[in-house]
Amino acid sequence: MPRRPARPGPYLCLGESMPAKLDKTIKRELALDGKLYTVTISPDGVKITLKGARKGPEISWPALLGGDAAPSRDLIVPVDV
Repeated sequence: MPRRPARPGPYLCLGESMPAKLDKTIKRELALDGKLYTVTISPDGVKITLKGARKGPEISWPALLGGDAAPSRDLIVPVDV
């Protein structure tokens, strides 16, 4: 007799997934226009740097979500500084 597949968890039954808490820093590589960047997402905010560099534009979550700063201006800062 063939085995039945395992039952999906409660979130899979609804077609949704449970998001994970952002409690530590996550780094991802991004290739854009032939250059490599490191995108760092942390509980404090988001930072983008050229790969191997330390400095780059950074914006905090309150500034991004609450309108405390102009996100469009803050995010357009050149990364080559």
